Amino acid sequence: QVQLVESGGGLVQAGDSLRLSCEVSGRAFSTYTVAWFRQAPGKEREFVGVIRWSGVADSLKGRFTIARDAAKNTLNLRIDSLEPEDTGVYSCAAQKGVAGKGNAYYRDARNYAFWGQGTQVTVST
Repeated sequence: QVQLVESGGGLVQAGDSLRLSCEVSGRAFSTYTVAWFRQAPGKEREFVGVIRWSGVADSLKGRFTIARDAAKNTLNLRIDSLEPEDTGVYSCAAQKGVAGKGNAYYRDARNYAFWGQGTQVTVST
């Protein structure tokens, strides 16, 4: 079993930067793929970024940076130049490492078995 706990959300102003953290416990961090998704009010869940168990990273381009801190078992997401459209619940998810899959697989929320509770990010103008 894997436990995921997100932190770092809150109310921020447009143009600010924000760092979200996802602490992973329960299994060896390096053997799991961990990702960030977000869901805005009234919209479907959207992929934000992932670091595969192999270390390969993928994320939305431009303002999003994802990084893994193996020493702290944490996956960090930094969002720069926040926009009101970034408002939503940000959740991290994990799945046991699977070889031979491409970006489309890891961008699909249905392929993740473990989820955190989420952290709310609200961007004001």
